[in-house]
Amino acid sequence: MNGNFRLPSEIPLNEWPSPEEFILEAKSLAQDARDRGLALRIMGGMAIFLHSQEIRPLWERLGRLGKKVFTDIDFVAYGKHRIKLLAFFRERGYEVNQRLLYHYGKTRQIYHGPRIPMAEVFYDSLNMNHTVHYKNRLEKDFPTLPPAELLLQKLQMVRMNEKDVKDSIILLRAHELGIDDDNRINGDVLTSVLCGDWGFYHTAAENLKKIAGSLSGYDVLETEDREVVKARAEALLRLLGETPKSGGFRLRAKLGTKVKWYNDVDDWDVIGGADGG
Repeated sequence: MNGNFRLPSEIPLNEWPSPEEFILEAKSLAQDARDRGLALRIMGGMAIFLHSQEIRPLWERLGRLGKKVFTDIDFVAYGKHRIKLLAFFRERGYEVNQRLLYHYGKTRQIYHGPRIPMAEVFYDSLNMNHTVHYKNRLEKDFPTLPPAELLLQKLQMVRMNEKDVKDSIILLRAHELGIDDDNRINGDVLTSVLCGDWGFYHTAAENLKKIAGSLSGYDVLETEDREVVKARAEALLRLLGETPKSGGFRLRAKLGTKVKWYNDVDDWDVIGGADGG
C-alpha cells in the first residue's frame, strides 16, 4: 500500500468520513462511470438508504444512522468493464489492493481512497452464502441496484444480523411488491431466482419469517410500520410458495437440511461489513 493510504482499521473515529461524504462520493463515482459508458451501481445498506429516502425518519429511529454508519462503498459492475474500471478508479485517486487483486480480481476488486477508506466492486454476481446474479439488471435502476436485488442480497445470508434485519425492514417498508422495477420489489425477479434453487429459497424464506417475527421487538416502529412490513413479508412468502418449482428444486427439496444447502464464507459479516453499511 502507498504511504498516503490507510486501511479502515487504521483511521481513528475523529477522522472518519461522515455518512454524507460516503454518499456524495458513491453517487459521484456512479455518475462519472455512467458518463463514460460504464455500469457501476451502489449496493448494500447504502443503496437501501438511498432508495428509501421517503422514510428516512424511520431509518434514524431504528438507529441505522450514526457516526460510523458506513464503513465502505460497495458497487456492482459487469465483468466486461473490469479493466476500464480499474483505470477509472485510479483516475479518481484510488489505489487498488494488489494482494486481493491477485486473489479475487476477476470477481471483486478492493480500492482505498484518499478520503473514503475503501470501495469494493463485485463483478457480475455476489457469491456469498448463495449467489445473486446481475446479468442485464444493472440498467434497471440508477445509481443503485433495483430493490429486488437489494432484498436478495440480504435474504441470501444464512446468519442475518440485526443490522441486516433493520435494512430489510426499511426496504420492505419503503417499497411495495410488484412485477416491475419501478420503485417496487419485483416479485418476478425473486421467484425466478428462488424457485429454481431450493437452498436459496430455504434461506430466504427463513429470513422473511425472521424479519416478520422481529417487528414486535422494535418500539420505534409505528403500528402501521409493523403491519405493512409484516404484510409484505408474508405476501412474498405466499408468492414463493405458490410459484411452480423446477425439477432440480423438487429433487433437492427431498434432501432438505440434512445436506448443507449454502456456501461458507470467510467472514459471516462480509456483507454487513463490506456492503457500504
